Amino acid sequence: MINVYSEIGQLKTVLLHRPGKELENLTPSVLDRLLFDDIPYLEIARQEHDFFAETLKSEGVEVLYLTDMLAEALINNPEVVDHFIKEFIDEARIKSRQVKDAVFSYLKAMEIKPMIEKMIAGIRTKEVPIKAGDSIMDMLEKEYPFYTDPMPNILFQRDPFASIGRGVSVHKMNTLARQRETIFANYLLKYHPRFQKEDFPFYFNRTEEESLEGGDILVLNENTLAIGISDRTNPYAIEKLAKKLFAKRETFKTVLAFNIPKTRAFMHLDTVFTQVDHGVFTIHPGIMKYLTVFEITQDGDSIKIKKVVATLKEILEKHLGRDVELIHCGGNDVVDSEREQWSDGANTLAVSPGVVIAYSRNKITNKLLKDKGIKVLEIPSSELSRGRGGPRCMSMPIIREKI
Repeated sequence: MINVYSEIGQLKTVLLHRPGKELENLTPSVLDRLLFDDIPYLEIARQEHDFFAETLKSEGVEVLYLTDMLAEALINNPEVVDHFIKEFIDEARIKSRQVKDAVFSYLKAMEIKPMIEKMIAGIRTKEVPIKAGDSIMDMLEKEYPFYTDPMPNILFQRDPFASIGRGVSVHKMNTLARQRETIFANYLLKYHPRFQKEDFPFYFNRTEEESLEGGDILVLNENTLAIGISDRTNPYAIEKLAKKLFAKRETFKTVLAFNIPKTRAFMHLDTVFTQVDHGVFTIHPGIMKYLTVFEITQDGDSIKIKKVVATLKEILEKHLGRDVELIHCGGNDVVDSEREQWSDGANTLAVSPGVVIAYSRNKITNKLLKDKGIKVLEIPSSELSRGRGGPRCMSMPIIREKI
């Protein structure tokens, strides 16, 4: 069952990925390629993530883990395992036929869950026994330390797919480093017993040409979706999603497309803008002067797009039907704001109206939230924050209670 019609309704079920050995396969030479700014210490990162999960559970949230769920999906559908492995290898961009065959045999010989964990961790060249190749391609493959790259960004379960109403969008990720993540999401949603017999709609799929990522999608209420036009999400993808969403006769009437700066710091809409309570949002003030909003509505079998000339507060009040308050991440000081936005001060996760999970390091933003009556559940993040994603980034809501 998928049921998400808001950002703040009581969170009932959430999907996470507990960090694994993929973090220990990060090296300085591959950081840029794999979209990380630093190398987290796995032991502490796991402790912090476990604290995050326990905080969710203490609020009555059911916590599901990606590797467990995907393993259950494949075990219950053994006929798809070979295709799953081949799809993974094909998208790992292995060029040598000999290496492809060897990696397939290496993964196929494993139990299902260790196989999934190895796919995420990355396969080092020394791990797979291969006879010395006599082709240039075989020799070139051995010059790089991995046959398949690690997938450290899978920590951020918000991005590969999104729960929207009673359906999902499975995404075409913008970067090569993240595209394999949506294979996992696809198989989980199609083959896990929890979802397999559910007839829920897919509003977007991973084979689309234009990129779309879940960190750019906010379900503001049952009528309104907000999507960021960002470094990772293409405006044509937003239009495609809107058309499919409207065609399914869901409750959604409007998609608001937020054009945000295309920079590493503002990689997704939820790094600069999240909802914490009825009509209350955290926002990075640095985007306010650059923000352009487009209103997308249904027009027969097509869509109508209108550029909105109004303040963000006015736009939100119109579509939420209530007064709106914007709490500035880091306050009004430009240095504090920039620092705390970088460490995900605006990337909060609401577990219920007025109750949010936030990184403890963002003291100024957290105090501002508390002063406004928001209950802030603080979690440690010395290592998790090195990946450039906060509590919202790390979580994919499956079920929220309707407001």
